[in-house]
Amino acid sequence: MTLEWRPMRPDDIEAVTAVARLSFPNHFEDRACFENRLALYPRGCFVLADGDGSARGYLIAYPWKTDSAPPLNTVVEGLPAEATLIYLHDLALHPEARGGGVTGAIVERLAAQAVEDDWPAIALVAVNDAVGFWSRHGFVEQPAEAMAAKLASYGPDARYMLRAL
Repeated sequence: MTLEWRPMRPDDIEAVTAVARLSFPNHFEDRACFENRLALYPRGCFVLADGDGSARGYLIAYPWKTDSAPPLNTVVEGLPAEATLIYLHDLALHPEARGGGVTGAIVERLAAQAVEDDWPAIALVAVNDAVGFWSRHGFVEQPAEAMAAKLASYGPDARYMLRAL
């Protein structure tokens, strides 16, 4: 099996939801969230798959506001008109697809695409003790006093991080 990143399609949503359930059992988001993000910004949605096979991982990103994150498991009505960066909502791999170094390629692809689209940065909320992982990909933890309550909803280890482009 040769796993490669490709654009996400609507027929990938079921497998994406299954990967999310395995990867984020304490922060699970349902199918409607993934359908919503794909409909709002398909340019920022990718899956890791063997050709047209079932998704074994995914990345979802879209324009958003600095020092902000959408609520978990929420359908958003639209992208903010005053978006200032790309928000990396999720990156997850099925447990059987982990360990092969495939995440670096999609993070760099997203960064290159964001630069091409004139976005100055990518932001994310790191969960599940992932600060070290994201630091290796150029993200830096940011003070987020204004987001303290929202970050708490992601868990005690949640950190807002930013990668300048």
